[in-house]
Amino acid sequence: MHHHGYLWTGPKERFDNEALRRPPHPEPPRPPAPNDSAGERLLQRYREVAAEFPASDLPPLETAYWLLKPRSLVRGTWDHAKEAAAWLGERLAEHAHRFAYEHDRDTSSLRRLADSAAERLATGADVSYGFYLERPAYLSLAVVTCSRNRSMPDQSCPLQ
Repeated sequence: MHHHGYLWTGPKERFDNEALRRPPHPEPPRPPAPNDSAGERLLQRYREVAAEFPASDLPPLETAYWLLKPRSLVRGTWDHAKEAAAWLGERLAEHAHRFAYEHDRDTSSLRRLADSAAERLATGADVSYGFYLERPAYLSLAVVTCSRNRSMPDQSCPLQ
């Protein structure tokens, strides 16, 4: 078992585009009938999402879906949960000064988040944290367990 880290920061408006943060349904919509403009729009939107989701750097709605994204988005790989959690803790500390809410900047709370992540990762679970930043922007941090992810056991590792 090993872990992959992911980090995304960007405009909150972009983060809020949930259609691009979920994989498309495995079956496309049926071809629209002639003159069915609503059906045509639905099929076109499905095609857009099917093309954009796998290539998009946007954080997926479900943490394990990071495994479907390009390997270039992996920010680090660790064999041990404590190493992956340390990376999370370092990223939290690195971005804390930009957190939109003062209470999120508390260093003892951030340390507890990293400690909690180490415990969960050691059991094979995934970890995902998100914080609003100033401007309004958003920070998404995730560590995904690979080599048999609990949520997606049939998904291969992006780095294999």
